[in-house]
Amino acid sequence: MKTLVALSLLCCSMRLPAQPSGMVRIPGGVFTPFLQTGARPSKITVADFYLDKHAVTNAEFLQFVRANPSWKRSCVTRIFADSNYLQHWAGDLDIGDPRAANSPVTNISWFAADAYCRWKGNRLPTMTEWEYAAGAAPVHYKGRANTRHDLSRLILEWYDHPAPSILPPVMSTYRNSFGLYDMHGLVWEWVEDFNSILPANGGPGPFVCGAGSIGTANKEDYAAYMRFALRQSLRAEYTVRTLGFRCARDIAPRDIVKK
Repeated sequence: MKTLVALSLLCCSMRLPAQPSGMVRIPGGVFTPFLQTGARPSKITVADFYLDKHAVTNAEFLQFVRANPSWKRSCVTRIFADSNYLQHWAGDLDIGDPRAANSPVTNISWFAADAYCRWKGNRLPTMTEWEYAAGAAPVHYKGRANTRHDLSRLILEWYDHPAPSILPPVMSTYRNSFGLYDMHGLVWEWVEDFNSILPANGGPGPFVCGAGSIGTANKEDYAAYMRFALRQSLRAEYTVRTLGFRCARDIAPRDIVKK
């Protein structure tokens, strides 16, 4: 009897934790990274992980600022955020236009995004995780079944239009086959290792000229060139009007996940 009880307790302890609220479990797989240069492998195995269903909103970030006053617009140090930090808000604890409450929060530095994710018990997704999750095809975008080709067209159409003064609400563009909303078409998004594509010698990056297409997986993926070029231009304290973020979480602690 004691043996059965012990086995039962062991089984319970081995069960996966419940899926965090507001997050989607992304099944792992083999991913072909856009950059195929240097020491980067041509194929990467991505482990299962959780990712927020949608980008963090102004209302959600306001909760964080209320709980962490050092991240108020008037209090944050310039080491962690430039002068445009939360400039679209009416005040330290005032989003302003109520229509923006459910819009993705922008004008957020990498440091601020990282702090928010840690406050929630999460982290920023890695670039590989984000690209893997964002590469899933749309589901019934514009009323039809879609493909990855439709995704590229969707992104380029988004690039072609200026962002409105008040961004649309989250979950307003499309849902992909992983169940994630607005991975493209609403805002750019911070990733944990956004600066990992910078050359170690501080010289010109891989996207400064036509030769930038050398060593990429798909030389016709114009949307990816734009995305990676943006990341290359960023510094952790920068804030951008069209740059937001979402949180990720490991299924199990990173040090015990098998690669």
